[in-house]
Amino acid sequence: MNAPVKEDEKDAARGERIAKWLARAGVASRRDAEKIIAEGRVKLEGQLVTQPATFVQPQDIVTVDGRAVNEPERTRLFRFHKPAGLVTTHRDPEGRPTVFERLPESLPRLISVGRLDLNSEGLLLLTNDGALARRLELPANAWVRRYRVRVFGDIDPRALAQLAQGSLIDGVRYGAIEAGIDSRKGDNAWLTLALQEGKNREVRRVMAYLGLEVSRLLRTAYGPFQLGTLDRGAVDEVHPKVLREQLGLAAPSRKRSA
Repeated sequence: MNAPVKEDEKDAARGERIAKWLARAGVASRRDAEKIIAEGRVKLEGQLVTQPATFVQPQDIVTVDGRAVNEPERTRLFRFHKPAGLVTTHRDPEGRPTVFERLPESLPRLISVGRLDLNSEGLLLLTNDGALARRLELPANAWVRRYRVRVFGDIDPRALAQLAQGSLIDGVRYGAIEAGIDSRKGDNAWLTLALQEGKNREVRRVMAYLGLEVSRLLRTAYGPFQLGTLDRGAVDEVHPKVLREQLGLAAPSRKRSA
């Protein structure tokens, strides 16, 4: 009697689910890929895709907004030293300059791992794999994000130390933040902060809660990845060996189709 075929084996025979395929191709995160499908923007072999569970076979032609999407290539990760004044989005309705407009044209289509707001600087991770981006953003990783922050105001060292216990601000619960004073000159100071959650505008909101005005915010590390001496506006690819060691990724995958 033949052994039953497992669901994952069935999926492998049918191909790859299109939402996951689009994420690996760097079109969007898997969640956003599902939204794009629901908006009727994706076609497979010329037919409108209505379900994210639709399967893609090698050599199938997939289009988004009428443009062909290349098959996913090997997973790649880049460090980018984001300058202030750029928004972390592909298109900005207000017409502001974006991170992706400043990248070299030779790079593949990339998406960001999390975001840095308009006036924040420093390390921004970029990848061509939406599934990896989602994985790196998950709080379950417990990866520490490190920042250097220049603030103006009267600093209470006890209030800074209390941040390690977490904070409740305007009904939002923020996790533990390790904060230290690097230097002070008058009412200006440089702080070093380390946190794990990275909620939207978390650093600025917590500093405002302490009565401190942020005049500069620079991310220096995201988990094991460091800004280091990367020049402002520069981009540098993380070596595949590092990806394997830090993320357990296997080496290379499929090539682009001709």
